[in-house]
Amino acid sequence: MKILAVIPARYGSTRFPGKPLADIMGKPMIQRVYEQVLKTQKINHIVVATDDERIFQAVTAFGGNAIMTSENHPSGTDRCFEAFQKTAGKFDAVINIQGDEPFIDPQQIDQLAELISIKKVDIATLISPIKEISLLWDSNVVKAVITKTGKALYFSRQAIPFNRNTSKEFWLDEHPYFRHLGIYAYKSEALEAVTKLSLSGLEQTESLEQLRWLENDFYIQTGITEKEGVSIDTTDDLKKLFKKI
Repeated sequence: MKILAVIPARYGSTRFPGKPLADIMGKPMIQRVYEQVLKTQKINHIVVATDDERIFQAVTAFGGNAIMTSENHPSGTDRCFEAFQKTAGKFDAVINIQGDEPFIDPQQIDQLAELISIKKVDIATLISPIKEISLLWDSNVVKAVITKTGKALYFSRQAIPFNRNTSKEFWLDEHPYFRHLGIYAYKSEALEAVTKLSLSGLEQTESLEQLRWLENDFYIQTGITEKEGVSIDTTDDLKKLFKKI
């Protein structure tokens, strides 16, 4: 299976304008992400999908591949598909890699590559066990409910399943809960198909794009990982990162 890795990189982030170019130990963030993907074993080609000439120039300056995409995409998935369309060569699957995780684990990307190679799977993503009770009640932490084989049943900002027989402070002791990590792999035909779907009711209710895919019967396979990357959404996040490294 030939797999394309796409790193969407917008300049105009509301909370952190120019984020992909933020300096991290002498290199722009987008270069840090790109170099982590280069360490994988199962990716055949990497491209940065951007809407800004400054990011495009920064990527080509360090020897990376970049493609200019529309400024008007409603989501990273749509930007990812445009990059896929514009990239020469035939690819069986595409992995959409967050451009704000400068130290993403290459093994997680390879894990996704293995999951998307399963014949029945349309989309693959990663989840991690929730170990802190505060995360269970945080609406910014998306929870995943899965089958015994890892197929996604539902994603929610709410803590689900509801444990009716146990006090909330003991929920983690009674049942496993999982946090959804925002990285996806798509079969190429599935990526094209999801970009043509209309907004769904569940998606609008929870403001979660992946619910649109579930409502339209796409097979989403999850993989469990113990590692969680560090996302840089704000300048404060960047300061916290510097304290860790």
